[in-house]
Amino acid sequence: MTHRFSPSFSLLNSRPWLHGLSLAALLVLSACSQREIDASNDFENNGRDTQALKRDTLYLKESLPPGLPVPDDVFKDGLAQQVKYLNKLSEREYQLGNLTVSLEDLLASTQALQDWLDNPATQPNLTAYQLAGQDQRGNVQITGYYVPVLSVRHQADETFKYPLYRKPSQRKPDGTFPSREEIDFEGALDGQGLEIAYTADLVDNFFLHVQGSGVVEYENGEQQLLSWGGVNGHAYRSLGKELIERGEIAREDISAQSIRQWLADHPERNREILSTNPSYLFFSEGLTRPVGAANVPLTPLYSAAVDPSVIPLGSVLLAQVPKLDLQGQLIGHSFQLLLAQDKGGAIKGAGHIDWYQGVGEDAHFHAGQLKHFGKVWLLLPSKEAP
Repeated sequence: MTHRFSPSFSLLNSRPWLHGLSLAALLVLSACSQREIDASNDFENNGRDTQALKRDTLYLKESLPPGLPVPDDVFKDGLAQQVKYLNKLSEREYQLGNLTVSLEDLLASTQALQDWLDNPATQPNLTAYQLAGQDQRGNVQITGYYVPVLSVRHQADETFKYPLYRKPSQRKPDGTFPSREEIDFEGALDGQGLEIAYTADLVDNFFLHVQGSGVVEYENGEQQLLSWGGVNGHAYRSLGKELIERGEIAREDISAQSIRQWLADHPERNREILSTNPSYLFFSEGLTRPVGAANVPLTPLYSAAVDPSVIPLGSVLLAQVPKLDLQGQLIGHSFQLLLAQDKGGAIKGAGHIDWYQGVGEDAHFHAGQLKHFGKVWLLLPSKEAP
């Protein structure tokens, strides 16, 4: 839910002014540059604006770009869901670094956009606050997620033998829930009646955990939505980052598809690699539409998962999102309105959001390709700064 670094020596050939620097100084310079973002995100054509000025605040106040992107009717429905969520909250303030935001501000932003959509000849009276990003230059990594559709069985057989679990009611004696290694490979939840369905591939289960929800289809054609039902509390570890650091997949080639292919090519190592992420997700039943952490239905191509300590749930965002070709190569950026309606274990801090792509294989393809940088603005009602 998430990369090539040029060695210092290659810089000597392309930048003559570096010839006078000692190798030690050169290595210091390259290390400083690399520290701005995680090494796993440092790949060619990653969309990062390296010339943007650095800042020392979480948010930078800017003018609203002229001509907001006009969304379709799906966005209107998502915005209405956003209002429902905000109206359920009690009055509160969010301290976001240098910015203080109230619940009233979030409601005013949604109202301004609703008024604009009803009367496009006017412009909403909003101010854009740019997020500092992963590097304090405004560069935010934008990955994608989706809701998969999996074939399953009600009962285990020789092929469909990998359970999807509800959350256990009992913890281990030390107060924790079992890890991925203990659940998937040591049978820690066997015999507790927690199985919802059985899949044919443990790797499918893993990716379903990463997505947070999914549609399962039983042998009789019945479909059921499985939603987020809690986690085991262990820290999330990115498989992509793990495989990059082990030298198994090049940074520029990492994607959901390349990780799946590596696991298919190395079945004897699946336990070793999958278990490096001890975090484990449980599922719940009963909902008919995928729902995010804001407890409202997710809006395809408009919902985003964020870190609520940086971007409050219920916020409206303007994002400069990556545009990719069919090979997953960045060909530009486009502006998109987004709704902060979800959160995720891998979404931490000001440098990463996850963009919801929808349900099924087409959404899967686009979500798997996204790993590039863009920019994100929090939209708030225009007023004098406190």
